[in-house]
Amino acid sequence: MLEDGLDEQPGGKGSGIDPSLSGTNLERAGDHNLRVTLHAVRANAGITRPELVDITGLTAPAIANITRRLLVDGLIVEAGRKRGARGQPATRLAINPECYFSIGVNIDRDHCTVVLLDFEGNLRGRLSVEIAYALPDDVAAIYRKALQQFSRLSFFDPARIIGVGVCRPDNIDRLAVSNPPPGYEQWADVSFDEMFCTHAHWPVFVENDASAAAMGEMHFGLGRRYLSFLYILVTAGLGSGVIVDGDYYHGATGRSGELGWLPVAAEHGGTCQLQDIVSVYALYRFLARQGIAAETPDDIARLNPAILDGWVAQAVEALVGPLVSVNCLLNPEVVLIGGRLPAALIDEIARRLNVALQARAGTLPAIAPVERAIMSEDAPQWALVSCRSPTACCRCAPCCAKPRRGALRL
Repeated sequence: MLEDGLDEQPGGKGSGIDPSLSGTNLERAGDHNLRVTLHAVRANAGITRPELVDITGLTAPAIANITRRLLVDGLIVEAGRKRGARGQPATRLAINPECYFSIGVNIDRDHCTVVLLDFEGNLRGRLSVEIAYALPDDVAAIYRKALQQFSRLSFFDPARIIGVGVCRPDNIDRLAVSNPPPGYEQWADVSFDEMFCTHAHWPVFVENDASAAAMGEMHFGLGRRYLSFLYILVTAGLGSGVIVDGDYYHGATGRSGELGWLPVAAEHGGTCQLQDIVSVYALYRFLARQGIAAETPDDIARLNPAILDGWVAQAVEALVGPLVSVNCLLNPEVVLIGGRLPAALIDEIARRLNVALQARAGTLPAIAPVERAIMSEDAPQWALVSCRSPTACCRCAPCCAKPRRGALRL
């Protein structure tokens, strides 16, 4: 029996219970079990207490105590009763979206987006600005404008903001995909804490954009269906993130899923980098060679799809090699594609990739299907925020609701 009556029964490997949702019998594991239960409610809206027992491996008394505490803290709410079975109808439980909010900032080389999310991960506010190679002062001004916009919302309360998540490309100051303006190197000396911590109690968390996209998909998108996947993020550049058994895998240097800088055969001999072919900027350059001016994803969406066929074929051919390696090395359940391209165009890339991979099925141990990620449009709906302490109370953001394992760092 653990503190607060949070005792548990065996779970985990071999028990038929998803290990990412399993409680633990380690001493003083109350906070861990709170997170496990909260994540189970988040991933299964309208779940009942008996169903929580089955999913987490915790005992019925433990679940009763945990859910009582989560209800008192306002993190979950009762959402009606489950009818149709014998006996007293069981009460359904769901996340309380209004209990806390978080802010996400996406800085890229062609736009800056600020979003406001509720505790359930729903998009409640958004400001997105198309701007090429925004300087730090530009981003700070966009952020301040977004906060002014959010402050006019009736439900907005600074006291209920639990953090600011900032996602940006790695080495944003040095690894440009086009011609950055003078002074762009000042990003190397920027303190994101100072830029975004306008309120002393708002912690700031910074992550690579592809990593943040993969984590967002893990908690709010197709990651609820797949425990292991590769997320390919197509923006001004190209990146990816790896989810293994329900956790983000950073690798030894934090770049486990890096794809953009892989060398591939160039069109006229020699080699180039993969993102020189598969990225939004690469598509702009492809269109420019045809005399077509396009500067935003909206411009691309208005084009006749036939105009894009040549680029799609070229991009798919370049991607097949890396995805063959991914299938062999990682054996993910699915490869997800998201980013700044129009959804219909990403769907077409996914379709062609599936055809190309299936053509090689006889040479691979397994073929992971390719799908468009749910969060594949502009202004990705994620906010990477977390408690400063993994043992703090359960007032934490979505990505902290799961138990953390060794490789995950926030």
